[in-house]
Amino acid sequence: MKQHVSFVGALHIGFGLLGLAGALAIFFGSQFLFELVEHEPIAQKVLSFVGNSVALILVFFSSLGIIGGAGLFSFRPWARILVMIVSALNCLNVPIGTAKGIYSLWVLMQPETIELFENSNQS
Repeated sequence: MKQHVSFVGALHIGFGLLGLAGALAIFFGSQFLFELVEHEPIAQKVLSFVGNSVALILVFFSSLGIIGGAGLFSFRPWARILVMIVSALNCLNVPIGTAKGIYSLWVLMQPETIELFENSNQS
């Protein structure tokens, strides 16, 4: 199960980094569009709010995935719980997030995995 846990950690770190790149693209893209609608103050406010909000939410959840994935490599019990929560939320992101979330939940809820994390907590 160690290989599965390491793979889940790598998945969450990799998708977290992609999420951070996406957040940057959304932020800078909304800033670019902000300049295109310079004569529309309402459009600027809406665009600024939506772009910044989506980018901030994406940064938050991507950071949780990166932190949790890094914690899985050292078999931290808190990382298992964090990644389970992030994986449950990922199930709403059809279809890739659903597959990643189900696989992560399956790996992290196996009795061998739970034992692995409990034994690392005692050392």
